[in-house]
Amino acid sequence: MSASNKKWAARIYLCLAALFITSLVVSNLIFQKFFVWQPFGNVQIFGATLFEVSVGILPYPITFLITDIISEVYGKKKANQVVTAGIFASFFSLLIVWISAIAPATEWSPIDDSLFNKVFGATVIAVFASMMAYLLAQYIDIHIFHFWKRITKGKYLWLRNNFSTFTSQFVDTFTVLFLLCSFGRIDWSLFEGLLISGFLFKVVVAAVDTPFLYLFVYIFRKHFHLKVGEEIQLD
Repeated sequence: MSASNKKWAARIYLCLAALFITSLVVSNLIFQKFFVWQPFGNVQIFGATLFEVSVGILPYPITFLITDIISEVYGKKKANQVVTAGIFASFFSLLIVWISAIAPATEWSPIDDSLFNKVFGATVIAVFASMMAYLLAQYIDIHIFHFWKRITKGKYLWLRNNFSTFTSQFVDTFTVLFLLCSFGRIDWSLFEGLLISGFLFKVVVAAVDTPFLYLFVYIFRKHFHLKVGEEIQLD
C-alpha cells in the first residue's frame, strides 16, 4: 500500500474510532429516557411492552457495526484498541459528570442541582453496568467475528457479522439489565420483558445494518485494493 493510501486509511480509522466513542458515551448519558417503538406499542411480553426500550439503545448498535467494520478491514488488534479507548472515554465522562454534580448551581442557573441530579444522578450506576456489559459484549463480538472469519477464510461476511452481533448483544442486554435490577434501578418484574424486547430490538437493528457493513467493506476493498480477507496494516 502506498504511503498516501496508508495515511488515508489511518484518518478513516480515526474517524471510525471517534464515532464509536461518541456513540458509546452518549448512550450512557441518555439511557434514563424510555420509548416504545411503534407499531408494537400494544404488545405485552412478560409484563413489559414489546420494544419498550431506553433511548440509550439507539446509538449503541452503531458501536457493534463499527467494530465489525474495523475488525474486517483493520484487524482484531485495531478493533480491540478502539474498545479499550471507549472504556477510558466512558469513565472519563463519568468523572466529568461527577465533578459537575458536586459543583453547586447558582440561584439563577436554568438547571438547578435537583434537576441535574435527576437526569444524571444514575449515571454512575449506568456507566458501571454498561461497562461491565460492554466489556463482555464487545470482546465477545470481536472474538466470535474473527473465529468465523478464520473458519470461512474471509468469506460470508453476513454470517460472522450476525453471529457475532447476536451473541454479543444478548450478553450485553442480559448483563446490563441484571446489574440495573440488582442495584434497584429497574424492578425485577420487568427483567424478562425488557430482556426480550431489548435483545429483539438489537437483533432487528443488527440485521438492518448488514447491508451497510457490506457497502462500507466494498468501498474499502475497492479504494485500497484489498483482497477478500485481507486487512490494512497501519502499524
